Amino acid sequence: MPPKKQVEEKKVLLGRPGNNLKSGIVGLANVGKSTFFQAITRCPLGNPANYPFATIEPEEARVIVPSPRLDTLMEMYGRPKKVPAFITIYDIAGLTRGASKGEGLGNEFLANIRAVDAIYQVVRCFDDAEIIHIEGDVNPVRDLEIISEELRLKDIEFAEKHLEGIEKITKRGGQSLEVKQKKEEAVLVQRIIDLLKDGQRVANQNWTAKEVEVINSMYLLTAKPSIYLINLSERDFLRKKNKWLPKIKEWVDTYSPGDIIVPLSVSFEERLSQMETDEERAEEEKNVGATSVLPKLITLMRSKLNLISFFTAGEKTEVREWTIREGTKAPQAAGVIHTDLMKTFILANVMKYDDLVEAGSEAAVKAAGKLMQKGKDYVVEDGDVMYFRAGAGKN
Repeated sequence: MPPKKQVEEKKVLLGRPGNNLKSGIVGLANVGKSTFFQAITRCPLGNPANYPFATIEPEEARVIVPSPRLDTLMEMYGRPKKVPAFITIYDIAGLTRGASKGEGLGNEFLANIRAVDAIYQVVRCFDDAEIIHIEGDVNPVRDLEIISEELRLKDIEFAEKHLEGIEKITKRGGQSLEVKQKKEEAVLVQRIIDLLKDGQRVANQNWTAKEVEVINSMYLLTAKPSIYLINLSERDFLRKKNKWLPKIKEWVDTYSPGDIIVPLSVSFEERLSQMETDEERAEEEKNVGATSVLPKLITLMRSKLNLISFFTAGEKTEVREWTIREGTKAPQAAGVIHTDLMKTFILANVMKYDDLVEAGSEAAVKAAGKLMQKGKDYVVEDGDVMYFRAGAGKN
């Protein structure tokens, strides 16, 4: 008997589907969130005042994604305009101990986190008598524990309510497909509750595609990917030393394994952002021997959100970078440009970015036999340069 063909399980990503995903800046009060927001967005939104709850309503801004590939394509095609990709970032009000029970701005804060798809979590690692710390002293590990606990407690509340709804169905008994499915779901939800009570986050576990579909329907706070931003004094950032860094790494490895830790100095980034030109910023970086980590943080967040890029070059107009979710097929990628392109999709002409740069022109790619025609089942890859052919004259 020939061996049975293995059916590859369809990959289902944690979180909401879609391309226009959002990230939020989260942390206790007065740890540098709003100043970081102003630096990364280069805009005067946010409120970095020196008192708790300076930010009430979340501020929103779009941040351009750094893209050397887009710059290269613009030079190759000689287009007069380039349109970059962007990510959306929210500055969310500071959390306090007891937020899960509604203390401070707790309910509003947690609702704002629930509305974003990934988190920049900021903790402060420097003393400053002029900047109040809501807990009375600087202890970033304690701050991480407070935030983790508040998010987990709220998720436990969500999960227990979800489980109650499931049990109302399973208690009916019987052998129906719905009852069987709900019994399996109850086991999963109880597993989620147990790991949350054990101090773990949903995002850092291994789940099957079927389990992810259930988790996504619950909109859990701890299912959102996180990047940990360690706000150092400018002096510690430049010398790359701080007593808290090993302790923070140990905590993240234990309770948020696999997530990224990025040390930065918000005051240094703010100073760079206030310089008028890129040349001035580059000169300052050269003088102090350190570079901005903001471009890295933007690309890391896109990766955390499973977002990738494809490129188009319109005739005599622009070169553009488009954002899609990993795993997106060609018709849906065309739909990001215009819904009519998705509805009347015929095929896509695809060139790999590296092939195009190596060949030097589209004509050379075609001559080398590397211009591909792909149909509706083609899964777009990061860096694809694409032209879509659609019906009714749409191209």
